Amino acid sequence: MSKYAFGVDVGGTTVKLGLFDKEGNVLDKWEIPTNKANKGEAILPDIAKSILAKMDEKGIKEEDLAGIGLGAPGAVDDNGTLVGGAVNIGWEPFNIPDAIHAYINVPVKAANDANAAAFGEMWQGGGKGYNNMVAVTLGTGVGGGIIINGRLLSGATGAGGEIGHIHMNDNETEECGCKNKGCLEQYASATGIVRLARRRLAEDDKPSVLRGEELSAKAVFDAVKAGDEVAIEIANRFGEYLGKGLAIVAGVVNPEIFVIGGGVSKAGDILLSFVEPVFQKYAFQQCRGAKFALAKLGNDAGIFGAAGLILR
Repeated sequence: MSKYAFGVDVGGTTVKLGLFDKEGNVLDKWEIPTNKANKGEAILPDIAKSILAKMDEKGIKEEDLAGIGLGAPGAVDDNGTLVGGAVNIGWEPFNIPDAIHAYINVPVKAANDANAAAFGEMWQGGGKGYNNMVAVTLGTGVGGGIIINGRLLSGATGAGGEIGHIHMNDNETEECGCKNKGCLEQYASATGIVRLARRRLAEDDKPSVLRGEELSAKAVFDAVKAGDEVAIEIANRFGEYLGKGLAIVAGVVNPEIFVIGGGVSKAGDILLSFVEPVFQKYAFQQCRGAKFALAKLGNDAGIFGAAGLILR
């Protein structure tokens, strides 16, 4: 009888791995380096070796395994094929389950890493108990994962959930990383908040603790908590962009809950206070009941979600 599953989260620097029981409890977790040499050809063999070593250590046989789930940093279709490759680790397009089966003969499922993290939050994190959820990751960029009726929405080319590239501003002159201009990511990510702060501080000489210090999303929200008026204006602009962007998303997928994670979310509930009222202002009436919550799994969301692809 299958008792265990492994969850794997492939990152640009490290690969996170977790061993889970069938109830979704994490029994062990560890990391190995991401070897990007020669187009990342050693990454999957290294993962397989690490899993086999852990199975040996724990006395787990193949027949005890429900399977292996893996989150990859690129677009992944429903068959587990990395559609466009993964530039940051050197991978070209290939089918992930087929590649892992060369080392371990157990069921394998794969998904985009942001989608896997979203699935983890739905399964065991901030979205637990909900089947229709949008996970929003506010980090150096803005990522998303959409879950409808308990299933990940990956889309035709695995790009479902790329909410950071919703067009929000026709007048933007700076380029987004995607080469378009005016994307949500340019205002709601950590770097986007710094952009908003830089622009607001340049408008006048109104006193602010942000003047003369290194700008960061954390610095902005720390200043908000201290009552800094300029910081509050910046946070309002951030909330206007993100709240409006999520209202657009709600009109398409009608989630029960938005779960907000990523480094920026460490600001806590005060962040949601700038987003929710704007969402309520712009959302279609039947979508306004969507709840907002902070992510709970942190950096472990990826391994939980990857394991959840197998166990849920």
